[in-house]
Amino acid sequence: MQRAIVAYHKDEEDDWVAELDCCHNQHVRHQPPFFNRPWTQSQEGRDSMLGQQLNCVRCDALEWPENLQFLRKTDVFDQDSFPEGLKKDHATKPGTWGKIIILEGRMLFVCQAPVAQTIELDQHTPGIIPPELLHHVEPLEEVSFFIEFYSGRSGQFVAS
Repeated sequence: MQRAIVAYHKDEEDDWVAELDCCHNQHVRHQPPFFNRPWTQSQEGRDSMLGQQLNCVRCDALEWPENLQFLRKTDVFDQDSFPEGLKKDHATKPGTWGKIIILEGRMLFVCQAPVAQTIELDQHTPGIIPPELLHHVEPLEEVSFFIEFYSGRSGQFVAS
C-alpha cells in the first residue's frame, strides 16, 4: 500500500528511516547501485520528500504497528445484530487501524487490492485492518465479534 512519508529518524546503525503515515517505519538508504536515494543525504533532500509515497510492505502483510493508541470498540455483534454495512466493501479512515476480535464462530475477512486476500478469522486469528484498506467480512456460521479501533502515534514523529 502506498503511504506518505511524515518524518525521519536515524536507526542504531546511523541509517535514515522514513516514518510513514500508517505508523510503520521504512529504511531509505542511499547505497548505489542497490538503492539510489541521494535525497537522504541532506536535510533539504529529506524535507523535499515529506508527503511523498512509499510502498509499505508491512501494511501489505497486515502487520500491526507498535505504539498505536486505543480509540474505542464497538458493541458485540452476532447473527441478529450483524451490521449489513460490514458485508459490503468499506475502509477505515486515514490513520485509523482496526482489529476484528472473534468471540465465537468464524468469518472471512476479505481484503481488496492492493492487498487482495481472504483470511478465515476465529478466536485465535483476529482481523488486522490497516488504514484505508478496502475490505468486507462474510460470516461462515453463527458468529459473535467486536471491532477495536486505534490511531497512529500522533505527536511522536519528529523530522530530523
